[in-house]
Amino acid sequence: MRTNLLFDFTVDKENKTVHVIRQFAATNTDVWNAFTQPEILDQWWAPQPWVSKTKSMDFRVGGRRLYAMCGPEGEEHWALADYTSITPQANFQHLDAFCDAYGNINTKFPRSAWNVDFIAQTDSTLVDIQIKHEKLSDLEKIIEMGFKEGFTIALNSLDYLF
Repeated sequence: MRTNLLFDFTVDKENKTVHVIRQFAATNTDVWNAFTQPEILDQWWAPQPWVSKTKSMDFRVGGRRLYAMCGPEGEEHWALADYTSITPQANFQHLDAFCDAYGNINTKFPRSAWNVDFIAQTDSTLVDIQIKHEKLSDLEKIIEMGFKEGFTIALNSLDYLF
């Protein structure tokens, strides 16, 4: 794992957005696959010691991923990604939500809109993620729940797959 890889995590309260830029020492195709294929996603998406388990995934516009973050003591926190736009190898967008094991959205938690760009470089790939929330309180709730720490751990785990 290279330790000089770019990583930036910015919270923009004015625009209710989290902006994450992360560089990976891998080809654009490998990084794209790591974000879009459930068997690879489940190897890194959850912050250790938690694991990600995909119940179903239909990676197409109008499709969705239903998965659980599973804790070391049997905890399960379900989430859903509804894909709204896909440009292969370059970008995908989805609406993210907490839900139950059947994909019923938990309206007590905020939903967010994700925009994920993949930018090929000479010897690496940049992933540029913008996560937009409807309300500032939604953004603040996610940050209070430890999103920055958990997502940072998960992204660092992806390095070990390359």
